[in-house]
Amino acid sequence: MGMGKVGFYYPGADRLIYPSSFLFLLFLGTLSSLCQIGHSQVHTPQCRIQKCTTDFVSLTSHLNPSVDGFDAEFCKALRAYSACTQRTAKSCRGNLVFHSAVLGISDLMSQRNCSKDGPTSSTHPETTVEPCNYHSRHHSPRPGSPGSPEHVRPTYLFCGLFGDPHLRTFRDHFQTCKVEGAWPLIDNNYLSVQVTNVPVVIGSSATATNKITIIFKPYQDCTDQKVYQAVSDDLPAAFVDGTVIGGDSETRSLWILEKSAGRHVEIHAAYIGVTIIVRQPGRYLTLAVRMPEELAMAFDESQDLQLCMNGCPTMERIDQEGHLQLPVLGLQQASIQQQSRTNPGHQRAGFSLEGAMAKCREQLEVKDIYFHSCVFDLLTTGDVNFTSAAYNALKDMEALHPKRERWHIFPRSNAGSVSVPSLLSVLLLLGLVLELL
Repeated sequence: MGMGKVGFYYPGADRLIYPSSFLFLLFLGTLSSLCQIGHSQVHTPQCRIQKCTTDFVSLTSHLNPSVDGFDAEFCKALRAYSACTQRTAKSCRGNLVFHSAVLGISDLMSQRNCSKDGPTSSTHPETTVEPCNYHSRHHSPRPGSPGSPEHVRPTYLFCGLFGDPHLRTFRDHFQTCKVEGAWPLIDNNYLSVQVTNVPVVIGSSATATNKITIIFKPYQDCTDQKVYQAVSDDLPAAFVDGTVIGGDSETRSLWILEKSAGRHVEIHAAYIGVTIIVRQPGRYLTLAVRMPEELAMAFDESQDLQLCMNGCPTMERIDQEGHLQLPVLGLQQASIQQQSRTNPGHQRAGFSLEGAMAKCREQLEVKDIYFHSCVFDLLTTGDVNFTSAAYNALKDMEALHPKRERWHIFPRSNAGSVSVPSLLSVLLLLGLVLELL
């Protein structure tokens, strides 16, 4: 399969700035058109603010806020926009569109922490393709076709695993599975991810992840094969060979970033556009992965057992078509007694249904599948660390999942259905518009 281009991911970069900047530009474009239709005092032939705005749109239309490098490029475009407004300031005196643009640029630069001094984007940039950067390869124009048709942005997929264990597949199906032992989450031509799950409660089929093995396969001159392995109570900030990067330091094709010692590690594979987050919120591990669809689909029939791609086998499912049956309360009591003898230092308590829901509500406000998974885990194990596991899994999903409208999955009788409250969507959009006024 051909390689495209996307780059490193910057978790959280696609939260609010893209929608708000888009609405800002839409506002300016509409206002500019109205002023053109109106009397000539507002838009004179010498005032070139519309050209400045058009150039800014051209410079930012191809940028993807979900990938690393977005902030730097967006700031360059803002500085170019600002410089353009300064050049036409004298002739635009009294122009409403001009003054709106100046205020908007200042606001956006403040939001993105852009410095006023620094490089600016060119309206006719020379494209340099970085062979070890998926983003660069994907967006660079084809030879002989400068400024031609926009390239289709790659589609990203998200997969997450946490708790007892709960799986969110690449297709946004949410499952709770047994899958005891070693199982492949991802297995394609570029990346392999395998997890090992062990029982957590006597008398229950629920398991949790205590080992994660990630293999980055060799790719051209960007990286040799690199293996990362984490086990409970050993979350290293290096590959198994002791290195923290793949390839040479200048290409930055693959690297590990420790966010919290022994608790939170991120792995960025720029050459294939992949970000992986590994955490240990309690005794067990959680995983979140984002990667381009075209690469995730690069596998043959011998690699079809992939939980992220195809979900858990039917015989391994604990949930019933996405609906979690609450566990028998007696299970956690037996587990608590056993664990208090073998692991006296770990936090465990008995939870009623009301107590479990109250504990989960402390960190999970929306009663989506993450909330219900939290309740299930507390009733199953009595281990309060599973509350943090569900919360962190939700936050990692929000940071990496490409489609905000699909973030919340609500348990229903029909499997894998995704629901977003329409009123909530309207309020979020209204909030963004009011933020700009």
